[in-house]
Amino acid sequence: MKQNYGEYRFTRKEAAKYLAQSICLCGAVNYLFYKNWWGMFAVLPSAFFYLKWKKKQLIRERRKKLNYQFKDALNSLSVAVQAGYSVENAVSACARDLERLYGEGEDILEEFHYIESQQRISVPVEELFLDFGERSQVEDIENFASVFYTAKRTGGDMDKVIQKVARMLGDKIDVKKEIETTLAAKKSEQAIMSLMPAGIILYLQVTSPGFLSVLYGNPFGICAMTVCLGIYAGAYWLGRRIVDIEV
Repeated sequence: MKQNYGEYRFTRKEAAKYLAQSICLCGAVNYLFYKNWWGMFAVLPSAFFYLKWKKKQLIRERRKKLNYQFKDALNSLSVAVQAGYSVENAVSACARDLERLYGEGEDILEEFHYIESQQRISVPVEELFLDFGERSQVEDIENFASVFYTAKRTGGDMDKVIQKVARMLGDKIDVKKEIETTLAAKKSEQAIMSLMPAGIILYLQVTSPGFLSVLYGNPFGICAMTVCLGIYAGAYWLGRRIVDIEV
């Protein structure tokens, strides 16, 4: 079955998990900034945006995982072609390798099973890879599919083409992983700094409840805390944009 990597559907377990997280987040915002049941109802719609943001994050993680898995698939495909298999038979050999490497249920294995099944009804393998690249929306897979399609249609040396692309893709992914490792510490720092303002408010509420009481239960306090919440949310978004670098 074809997968659309631009969409993501929560399982029941995931839906319950992220819905609970969003409600807890709304409760925390209400407790820190409003302390009012009406405030809870006011921030509750933000749960929708949290679920939407989480879905985008999962789509991105899925594509990144598929990209890394495709590197292994391409290496396996290259070895099979060097061993004398035709490209069509190499796909079947690659699918068996991926079964041993990842097991059932992984996206890359499902894709190669799909390509394998479509080959049996005489769909050209280059068109299948081109379709895979378009659906995946992963730059490396799209580039390979385009090169593969051109080489197959023009009678190019498939062995050299696959070897060269596999090597280039492997080098690029290795660089990506090094950059992500370097950025991991900065992302942790950003997460800690983002929690500090909320932590300070919570500390003051616990240790000196009268110190912030003027900001709750009156129009001026609600307006002031709403402005603070907006600044806080904007700072968090900006921090995420800075450390969330596409490589």
